[in-house]
Amino acid sequence: MEHREDGPLQLQETAAGDRGKCCVASPCGWLGRLSHELHWSFVLAVVAVYGACQGVGNAIGGVAAGYYWKDVQRVQPSAAQFYQGVTDAPWIVKPIWGLLTDVVPVVGFRRRPYFVLAGVIGVSSMLMLSLNHELGIMPALLMLTAQSAGAAIADVTVDALVAQNSITHPLLAADMQSLCGFSSSVGALLGFSLSGLLVHSMGSQGALGLLSIPSALVLLAGILLKENRGTEFDYMQVHKKFYKAIQSMGRTLKCPEVWRPCVYIFVSLNLSLDIQGGMFYWYTDPVVGPGFSEGYIGLIYSIGSVGSLIGVLLYQSTLKDYPFRSMLLWGQVLSSLAGMLDLVLVTRLNLKIGMADYFFAVADNAVSQMVGRLQWLPLLVLCSKLCPPGTEGTFYALLMSLQNAGLLMSAWWGGLLLHMLNVTRMEFSNLWIVVLIRNISRLVPLMLLFLVPDCDQNSTLLPAEMLHGNESTETMKKGSNEFSVLVGDNSGCISPGVAVDSEQIKNFDAETDDVELIPLVNKSGLTVS
Repeated sequence: MEHREDGPLQLQETAAGDRGKCCVASPCGWLGRLSHELHWSFVLAVVAVYGACQGVGNAIGGVAAGYYWKDVQRVQPSAAQFYQGVTDAPWIVKPIWGLLTDVVPVVGFRRRPYFVLAGVIGVSSMLMLSLNHELGIMPALLMLTAQSAGAAIADVTVDALVAQNSITHPLLAADMQSLCGFSSSVGALLGFSLSGLLVHSMGSQGALGLLSIPSALVLLAGILLKENRGTEFDYMQVHKKFYKAIQSMGRTLKCPEVWRPCVYIFVSLNLSLDIQGGMFYWYTDPVVGPGFSEGYIGLIYSIGSVGSLIGVLLYQSTLKDYPFRSMLLWGQVLSSLAGMLDLVLVTRLNLKIGMADYFFAVADNAVSQMVGRLQWLPLLVLCSKLCPPGTEGTFYALLMSLQNAGLLMSAWWGGLLLHMLNVTRMEFSNLWIVVLIRNISRLVPLMLLFLVPDCDQNSTLLPAEMLHGNESTETMKKGSNEFSVLVGDNSGCISPGVAVDSEQIKNFDAETDDVELIPLVNKSGLTVS
């Protein structure tokens, strides 16, 4: 890691240099450092969105929605897989939410109102779904999609905070992504521990209604978030700012340092076929499958999510300094190998070696979630390093929507594969073929691994001109802060690793106490982000 002489960055390096203290043995010290340098309300926002909404919410919602489509709406596995893809659609249009939060402040604030809006949408949609017991497929799909839209708005807003802080505090970028992953994993562990009990005692609709609580916490985070109020804003100029932001993103995407890893990210996620619909139906089938009850399903996922938490802590303590290319190479290989555990379970080979279905399913889930988290975190760090200043929220949302488009396509490809091989509510004889095809497809993206930069995760990937703009950069000053609103019109591409000039970085430096804060679950451990 190169040494920087800038005052604020030197403080960051001092805080981030002792990596041994920020590991499995002392996560509290790591959280404390982030709270001190980035303000506690930023950490609260991350915990509310990633821990409560995406961790607990996705865990309970994933199990409850599976039972809802199976037992209440009584649809086929392929149809349930398709509907899951539809409910994830709001995550694909995240650049729209990103443009709004970057360009259109509400009563002077750029982040807080969008947290509040996300919370209101989530609370209202889940209460309507849980209280109406006569909903058809389309109204239910609309309510679930609305809840997903609220979660996507909250996610893009907190991602904007993470992306900007990754620019102003580059040495804390991996720590911030670890905080996101740690919060999500702990939340998933708690959510899965309660999911089976809640579905059993309240039914799937009642459990879905409880998702209004995480949304309420997001609303609270929006109220408490520390954000400087801006001066008068000319809403008549919004269309010009939108146009400039879109131009900026277009220039950034033309840069080889950006579009090459984007291609790899999309292809790798697209080919990681999601067949969880078929696996869930098989899990709960008492004739052909193991016939797990709601309580067992919740316990399997909750204990399995410990693997996700181990993956986060392992990444934070030992793997966050390894090159991107090495991490993604082994991530894809291990993901394919971990998928073979599903093949053992579906073919019932585990019974022949004397291992009960329940224990093998727990081990299968734990390994898959751990590998999935180790595969996911470097992608998030990579995306945060590709965001130009001023449109961090928009561009990070664009990268996340690219990932979500890949995940959506993987769900639809998986549903199509289940349909083509005639895996239905009662027929699972070809499920092992589906699992095998999925595992093989996970190795195909390795042919495009050369598109990923072969540098460590603390490196600066964007060219210096793109990072700091030029004379045409529009700036806003708030108190002691000065930060770029839109990147310069003449941003160019140069090779990564260019040293950061101390004068250029001043646009993003501020006193620690005054800096403005801009901030799923499936078996593989990859989550909608």
